[in-house]
Amino acid sequence: MIANIVKPGSNTRGVLIYLFGPGRATVHTDQHIVASWDGFAPDPGPEDSLGHRERMNQLVKALDLRVEQAGDRAPEGHVWHCSLRTAPEDRTLTDAEWATIARRVLHATGIAPDGDPDGCRWIAVRHADDHIHIVATKMRGDLRPPRNWNDYHRAMTELTRIETDFGLHQVNRDRDAWPAAKRPTRAETEKAARNGRDRAVREQLRLTVRTALSHAHTVEEFLNLLADAGLQVETRTLPSGDLQGYKVALPDDTNSDSEPVWYSGSSLATDLSLPQIQQRLATVEPSRIEHRPNPWHQATAGIERIPHHLAQNDPATASAHLVAFGEFLYALPAFAPAHLRAELRKAAIAFECAVNTRAHVDHHHAGTLRGALKTLRHHPADDSLVAMLVDAAILAVVAVRLRNALEHHDQRVAAAQQTLHHLQAAYGRAASTPLSRLAERRPPVDVRRRYAEHLRKAVPSHAEQILAEASWDALTTVLVDAERAGHNPASLLRQAAGQRPLDDARSPTEVLTWRVQRLGARHVPSARARTAQARSTTASARPVSRTAEQIAPAVAPPVSRPHRPW
Repeated sequence: MIANIVKPGSNTRGVLIYLFGPGRATVHTDQHIVASWDGFAPDPGPEDSLGHRERMNQLVKALDLRVEQAGDRAPEGHVWHCSLRTAPEDRTLTDAEWATIARRVLHATGIAPDGDPDGCRWIAVRHADDHIHIVATKMRGDLRPPRNWNDYHRAMTELTRIETDFGLHQVNRDRDAWPAAKRPTRAETEKAARNGRDRAVREQLRLTVRTALSHAHTVEEFLNLLADAGLQVETRTLPSGDLQGYKVALPDDTNSDSEPVWYSGSSLATDLSLPQIQQRLATVEPSRIEHRPNPWHQATAGIERIPHHLAQNDPATASAHLVAFGEFLYALPAFAPAHLRAELRKAAIAFECAVNTRAHVDHHHAGTLRGALKTLRHHPADDSLVAMLVDAAILAVVAVRLRNALEHHDQRVAAAQQTLHHLQAAYGRAASTPLSRLAERRPPVDVRRRYAEHLRKAVPSHAEQILAEASWDALTTVLVDAERAGHNPASLLRQAAGQRPLDDARSPTEVLTWRVQRLGARHVPSARARTAQARSTTASARPVSRTAEQIAPAVAPPVSRPHRPW
């Protein structure tokens, strides 16, 4: 159940006219009072009902009685308005249940405590199956204002108890579970609909700002990219000349005075404030991002390590990589082929709500991944490179979803699942052609048979599944290419399989194909290096006489890895 306490107003009649009227964004039906301060409040009913106007006048007068009596002592915003809504999967509550819930919320917030004859006057109005509105006038019977400080968080605490008592969907209200992005208000959503926009201005600006940030190397370049994207940009400087903040607006989004509607970075999302942006851009210096190896391979390797970071008890490192990964998703559509951009852009927007970027993040931990991002523009991508990276991204998001599920962050689990849906769609479009072309070049039967033996030794638990998959031919092709380049195919398979377990992969064969292709593109070790590696392997395999006490500590207990569905 969610609650929305709106900004205090001073027009009791205006609120009631809306509640008992036909509605604007939603259709109001069977408008009626389910509870009131004394149980005898006049019920106006729907606006087209007989006697509606007379009963409305009586109700407004009754609710405003103490406000009128208080005169100048009454608060300027004396109307307290709160809406309560159940989750879509919840059952339909009865009027009596809604009445009980309304009283509990009013008691918790201090508007009308139980057993207090001087509590504020209030009504609870129902005009739909899934929600009610509570309207109260903030003046007690002793002509003092109520003590309703911190009413929103007090209401949230009580709603958690209500959900348990009534068997409703449990909403995670942990502040750490909140996304950094601020949702658009109802007024912003309705304005977007009136103006024919696909999304609210706040959301459009946030998308543009995040995309610009993912491409920028410096703050100056970031601000220039915002202007290049068509936004109006204003900055604020200190007397010293240092930059203090920035704000953005859409050119065609104006208020009643035809002035631009400005949004500061922090009002778009907590991690888009200028100090946060300066910290993130400072983690990768230009000298560190020049002359890098293929950034697509480097980024894919960095993304593949995210599940490992999530599994460790190191929140700072994990958070830094997740933030950098989010930036990567926002940048990816600009570098990907046109037919993949729509799904990739949707994945980036969904992932924003799957992680907590409110937490303190040391961005230096993800400098390598962010550095790879900054050099993508110099390395054109094809479907194969994008498929390789998105395949790793899918496994990273699967790990994020699992982590959120273990911490009972239901909203973030849903956002991660939505991200997966779009990434899988993009991967399917990107991977089909490259995999088919690789499969057409499959090596002879005897070579495939030799690779099959290497595979059974490298990944015995997945070998038969891999050999049965259609992508096995593609995997054998990349092994041939790597072997021709001087790599040992058995070693490459062991290395690719040992990077991370394949339990989460829908197709272990395709995961290995991209890993082997990436590893095969690396420089081949010299003969001296291969000889040293062989000696090291032989030495490590040579039996050494040790006592039982010496052996016991060196044997690590087996780690059980539960199978996680795709």
